[in-house]
Amino acid sequence: MAEEKRRLIIIDSNSVIHRAFHALPPLSTQKGEVVNAVYGFLLVFLRSIKELKPDCIVATFDLPAPTFRHKKFKKYKAKRPPAPQELYDQIPKVKEVLKAFNVPIFEKEGFEADDLIGTISQQFSRKQIIPESEVIIISGDLDVLQLVDKKTKAFILRKGVKDTVLYDEKLVREKYQGLNPNQLDDFKGLRGDPSDNIPGVRGIGEKTAIQLIKQFGGLESIYSALSQKADISPALRLKLEQQKEQAFLSKELVQIRRDAPININLEECEWKDYNKERVIEILESFDFYSLIPRLPSAGQGLENNYLEVVKKEKKKSKKEEKFKENLRLW
Repeated sequence: MAEEKRRLIIIDSNSVIHRAFHALPPLSTQKGEVVNAVYGFLLVFLRSIKELKPDCIVATFDLPAPTFRHKKFKKYKAKRPPAPQELYDQIPKVKEVLKAFNVPIFEKEGFEADDLIGTISQQFSRKQIIPESEVIIISGDLDVLQLVDKKTKAFILRKGVKDTVLYDEKLVREKYQGLNPNQLDDFKGLRGDPSDNIPGVRGIGEKTAIQLIKQFGGLESIYSALSQKADISPALRLKLEQQKEQAFLSKELVQIRRDAPININLEECEWKDYNKERVIEILESFDFYSLIPRLPSAGQGLENNYLEVVKKEKKKSKKEEKFKENLRLW
């Protein structure tokens, strides 16, 4: 008898919102509220439900307060320009929609969404006694690839909100020239991560970092080999020795935590009946009439009310029609 399969979707919400905001042309409601990021987020959300068919869904968010990484390294993400206020204003709107869908929201001061994703993924795997259970992380950020394993995949928005890649362990190894997902923190410990202002070991590029890890293993093994007089060129040895503390700090900064102080309740995360009337009400308030026919059934007894949909479709705003033409996704 085949084992039942349980699938959890974890949404890296801030990442998806940022990707949608910058990828899609401006869209505003009749009241003048900018909602292009909400629209793009919903496109990804509804597509994920349709294609991935989850049993459970959760959403994670970053909070504006500094995290433990900022406390360890004051220059962490220091070079990132602040996002436009129009983007930040859309985050509560996304949360409003998720709550209407009965999707639990996780956020924790002092931790990033990635840490919550890592923690939830691990807790789900531990609590599931079904061998075929799996986690799929939806994100626009490649940082989550270090979480990929036999039971975890990453659904990455590569370009815009339509071009996506579902990474498993094999695809991660192909992308990083043979490195395993659990070696990516070692890789960035050496290479650094300019987008987050993480220094790594200055003078070591991607190619050298990959060669060192493939030859010796992780960062700890590389420095152990140094102490044992391994065959490493004098120039490279000097860089590694002089920047040892910086290398390990960089690895610590990029490493996704799996022990954030949160707890997942599987029953509350189940994808089940939601407040469809409330969702439709919210979509109408944003002038998202074309999304109403896409609303999924969840659980037993939920069916699309097509007469209602047809009625609402007749009220589509001209702004949305123009927006759809600009997107060229329809």
